[in-house]
Amino acid sequence: MNDKIRVNLNIAADISIPAWISPSDEELVRKAAQKVKEDFSAYNAKYQRQNSKEKVLALLAYEYALKTVVLEQRNDTEPYSRKIKELTELLEEYFKEP
Repeated sequence: MNDKIRVNLNIAADISIPAWISPSDEELVRKAAQKVKEDFSAYNAKYQRQNSKEKVLALLAYEYALKTVVLEQRNDTEPYSRKIKELTELLEEYFKEP
């Protein structure tokens, strides 16, 4: 059974993207589309004389990619996992029966 619904995401005055999504994701998807629309409008107003619509979308893509990379680095737990493993091995060695 296909439990997807079709939505049209309006991300700019004349840019609409059709998408098939899970009903449970609809609110999140619509909020994301609204965020893109708001950011697009802000960038378009700020850079309207110098940039085309494509450049404004490229700026948005870059901004979102940068935020994603920063969040990924912020949530990187690998160094902590390594240190915990190291400390666990030290404790196991210390408490090992003679």
